[in-house]
Amino acid sequence: MAHVSLPHDAKAGPTKPEVRAVLLDKLALGPDDHFVEVGSCTGAVTIQASRRAGSITALERKASKVATTRKNLAANDAAADVTVREAEAPDGLPDDADALFLGGSRNYEAILDHAVETEVDRIVMNVSRLEVAGSATEAFREREILDEVVQFQVSHGYELAGATSFDAENPVYMLVGGAGNREREQ
Repeated sequence: MAHVSLPHDAKAGPTKPEVRAVLLDKLALGPDDHFVEVGSCTGAVTIQASRRAGSITALERKASKVATTRKNLAANDAAADVTVREAEAPDGLPDDADALFLGGSRNYEAILDHAVETEVDRIVMNVSRLEVAGSATEAFREREILDEVVQFQVSHGYELAGATSFDAENPVYMLVGGAGNREREQ
């Protein structure tokens, strides 16, 4: 996976590289896909998705993070046609998305409703809080769009007294599904 440079900080951690790798695999983006990211923050997911999808719409509600997304996009080799919008979803969501990523939990039920109405084929939501993971899982089930829930933990090694120890990142719950007419892969 090509390196992502994030020289501009959004004062919020980007989706970690290991999580992005799984996320991009679940989204299975292709050159004809229109990918939408809700909550672009640093732009890390948008940058990597731009190397696979044909077009991207990145939504971010905070002007400062919109600026950060744009600066980080400029610092990388984004290949797709990328539109960055300052909007609070579901406002600003396009009606022609093939794949959608929710990087946070703000307004997620209204965003999922939009995804169902517009038949978004692939939907992934990352959640870091257990209570939100439970309610989001139920929201996916209620809309009959849940394929799977994945929980994973990433740890990074560091030297400690001449040996290797590990610092753990917070666990991530990834909800995966889709609202399009397709055969679901289990």
